[in-house]
Amino acid sequence: MIGYIIAFGFLIVVVYQRKKRKKRKKFQHKPIAPAWRTILQKRVYFYRQLNEQGKRQFENDVQEFLASIKITGVKTEITLVDKLLVASSAVIPLFGFPRCTYRNLEEVIIYPTSFNRWFQLDDPDERINGMVGSGILEGKVLFSKPALHAGFDINDDQDNVGLHEFIHIFDKENGFIDGVPPGFEKRSFAIPWLQFIHQKIAEIEEQDSDIHVYATNSQQEFFAVAGEYFFESPHLLKAKHPILYRSLMKAFSIDTAAVLAK
Repeated sequence: MIGYIIAFGFLIVVVYQRKKRKKRKKFQHKPIAPAWRTILQKRVYFYRQLNEQGKRQFENDVQEFLASIKITGVKTEITLVDKLLVASSAVIPLFGFPRCTYRNLEEVIIYPTSFNRWFQLDDPDERINGMVGSGILEGKVLFSKPALHAGFDINDDQDNVGLHEFIHIFDKENGFIDGVPPGFEKRSFAIPWLQFIHQKIAEIEEQDSDIHVYATNSQQEFFAVAGEYFFESPHLLKAKHPILYRSLMKAFSIDTAAVLAK
């Protein structure tokens, strides 16, 4: 049944991709500044592993993101590195959907440190490093600057808050952050997919998995954590969790193990 879901999901994702392409405005690409390329090459492992054609696509997507999404600092100055790490976090989950964008995002807000649910800083009892906004914060995503940077410090630890939150936003493209990626919404396909997720969660809880324990919090968090694994360590994920890898390959419309150098 899972194999059938994957095949069906691929077809729906293709339709999703085409629909999204129609909605993106034309953008006049320019060669990026050498300083930008240097930062991407140094800080973004995903970009560094791409071939030249892939790097040009990545650079174009970064330009489009920064031209269309506002980035605001709260009690912190926004640097070029901040902007490029935010844009890279956004571009990677959609890299398999050329020329696509996030319909539900208007602004990225960056704090100088972790925050709590009331957006107070340095609360020792609650440390939030990333969050997709809702209610009055609908259309916004929030990050702690140190956590955003830390996500790009280690290439293959499957722990990147930027990727994590943008995968949640990708998840929300079908209306809800529910762990069901765009293309798997129909009940006949969503239910087996969610059953598979909960099977994988049980493996983690039984300490029979290398997937980060944070994935056990909910099916939504499982999808985001698994997505981090998929984009940061695709060859390892493919070897250890082949069915999950194939599922994510269809969900994100990209074979990361093939695209990224081993």
